[in-house]
Amino acid sequence: MTEDMVAISLENSMNFNCNSENECFNDCCRDLNQALTPYDILRLKNNLGISSQIFLKTYTSLHYGPGSGLPVIEFKPNPDAGYECPFVTPEGCSVYEDRPASCRMYPLARAIARSRDTGEISEYFALIEEPHCKGFGKKTGQTVKEWLKGQNVSRHNKENDKLMELISLKNRILPGKLEGAGADIFYLGLYDLDEFRAQIIEKDLLNKFSLSEDLLTEIKTDDEVLLNLGIDWVKFMLFGIKMTSGE
Repeated sequence: MTEDMVAISLENSMNFNCNSENECFNDCCRDLNQALTPYDILRLKNNLGISSQIFLKTYTSLHYGPGSGLPVIEFKPNPDAGYECPFVTPEGCSVYEDRPASCRMYPLARAIARSRDTGEISEYFALIEEPHCKGFGKKTGQTVKEWLKGQNVSRHNKENDKLMELISLKNRILPGKLEGAGADIFYLGLYDLDEFRAQIIEKDLLNKFSLSEDLLTEIKTDDEVLLNLGIDWVKFMLFGIKMTSGE
């Protein structure tokens, strides 16, 4: 935990309020260094009504973790606007209903621990008190738990925890740098969902797996089902873990 982070519990008061009356409104969206999760990308590309390939090409940049070799997707800096988020406007966020989890969480940081015996996830939170932010110290009458509920972040956290589990598996089973085809599989199954769907339907990518007809019908229209299938597929392709989707 860094010096500007203070541990906080769900029952503590959330004395923070971000709104257009704050003199720093939108400033945090104009100095951005933000990684996107697969679920973030799913929500954003659907909000914009474009394919995953177009979204990734237009709005993001790709690099690979120097130690892990895993794909890392970040918002692409706009040369004309420094590190400004591509979706910030003078009135606020233009994709607010589908904004990434890290935007919803701010100014909270979240960490999780999973029990090896039960698989139960425990959450830990810290408040990030950055000097440039003027939203602190404002009484809202809400606890941290109530504030989080208002941010509609629970669905994002649930989906993003699946990515964390996948990364943990990789670190245990395949420590070191993932390269070549392995990195491509990770990218296709998690980030480029529309291409993943096309390869399943048009190129029989998963023809050796016994996927049910119901699942094949669902993935044609339901990106969340498709993402879960992608996670399952990556686990099999990289770690040899039996696919459970469609059973």
